Amino acid sequence: MAKGRSSDDTKAALVEAAIAALRENGFAGASAREIAQRSGCNQALIFYHFGTVSQLHLAALDAVSAARDTRYRAMVEESHGLSALVRAARAVFDEDLDQGHVTVLVEMIAAAQFNPELRPEVAARIRPWRAFAADSVKDALAGSPAARLLPPDELAHAVVAMYLGLEMLANLEGEREPALALFDRAGKIASLLDIFKRRRK
Repeated sequence: MAKGRSSDDTKAALVEAAIAALRENGFAGASAREIAQRSGCNQALIFYHFGTVSQLHLAALDAVSAARDTRYRAMVEESHGLSALVRAARAVFDEDLDQGHVTVLVEMIAAAQFNPELRPEVAARIRPWRAFAADSVKDALAGSPAARLLPPDELAHAVVAMYLGLEMLANLEGEREPALALFDRAGKIASLLDIFKRRRK
């Protein structure tokens, strides 16, 4: 244990260091040595508290996911109508890019493609996001003619995939304008759907 730190403080420091390493250096750069150096902890404490570096990476992903879950749910609760939901999603996308939240998930997804230990663990952590997206879309489309054309589960899968893909491309290309333009286009379509929905009432 690091001098002067409790066990919980040490674990928290390691998780925060893992998040920062994944966000700034990518999965390949989030080694035990790098995380230990960032946290100010002995490298052996990673294995003492988490068993493996992969389990620490997953704990980092869980911490980011929990924080974003709170933010996303608040966003949905504050958004009334599909167009408001799209505008809020655009703002959160900008926020995620600025703070590197989704980068952690993207790095873990990329790593899971080649790591049998990580693959089922990361996949299990994405399923709740798809369920959340499906519930949000279902509520936003309720009473809209689009509800029959856009099954919530299928649309949620597309939304999650698109969001992650846009995040990856924005980071790769170093610009977010094309992604934001798509959100703006989606917002215009959503506004039309909201109008149809109101007229049907």
